[in-house]
Amino acid sequence: MPSEIPNPRWPWVAIGLSAAVAITLAMVSPSDTVQGDLVRIMYVHVPAAWLAYLAFAVTLVCSIGYLFTKNLTWDRLAASSAEIGVYFTGLAIVLGMIWARPTWGVWWTWDARLTLTAIMFFVYIGYLALRKTTDEPRARANRAAVLGIVGAVQIPLVHFSVVWWRTLHQPASILRPDGPAIQDTMMLWALLAGVLAFSVIYLSLMAKRVELHRLNDTLHVAELAADRPVAGASVSSPDLDEGTADV
Repeated sequence: MPSEIPNPRWPWVAIGLSAAVAITLAMVSPSDTVQGDLVRIMYVHVPAAWLAYLAFAVTLVCSIGYLFTKNLTWDRLAASSAEIGVYFTGLAIVLGMIWARPTWGVWWTWDARLTLTAIMFFVYIGYLALRKTTDEPRARANRAAVLGIVGAVQIPLVHFSVVWWRTLHQPASILRPDGPAIQDTMMLWALLAGVLAFSVIYLSLMAKRVELHRLNDTLHVAELAADRPVAGASVSSPDLDEGTADV
C-alpha cells in the first residue's frame, strides 16, 4: 500500500492555465448595457451551475455502472463526482444570491429555479451523509448507488424549471433551440471559456478525489485483514492445580 497520496502536477497546471484564460476573457469582455459590470458574475455563476449538472449526471451514470458490475471503481467515481457537485451547487446558489440582490431587490425568493436548486443541493448532501453510515465498502456502495440514481431526477427539474413554470430566473443563455441569447461575441466566448475552465477543474479534482477514495478503501481492507488480538485473549484462566497442592 502506498505510504502517501501521489501528487502529480498536471491537475494544478491545467487548473491554473484554464482559469487564467477564463479570468482574462471575463475581465476584457464588455459590460452589459443594463446591468453594467454586475454581469461579470455570470462568468462564474453559469459555469458553476453547469458543473453541478455535469457532476450529478456522472454520479448517476457511475451509480448505474456499479449496480451492474459491482466494481468499486464506479462507486469511487460516483462519490467523487457528488462531492464536487455539492461544492459547486453551493457556489452557484451563493453567487446567484449576490446577483439577485441588486437585480431583483432581494437575496432570496421562492422562485421555482432557486427552490429546486436548493432541494437538489440538500438531496446530494443527503447522499454524502448516507455514505457515512457504514465503513463497509460494498454496503456503502449499494445504498449510495440507489440514491445516486433517484436523486438525478433533480437535474431536468432544475434545468427546465424556467420553461415549465413562471419564474423570475432568466431562461438558458446558451443551450436554446434558436441559438445563444448572448449576441456579443466577446461575452459569449468569455462565458464558454468559463464553462471550459470549470470543466477542466472538475476533471482535475476528480483525479484527486478518486485516488483518495481508492487509498481509503485500501486502508480499510488492510485494517480488517491485519492480525489483531481478540478481545479477552490476554485474560488467562486460574490454575486450579496450584490451589489444591497445599491441601
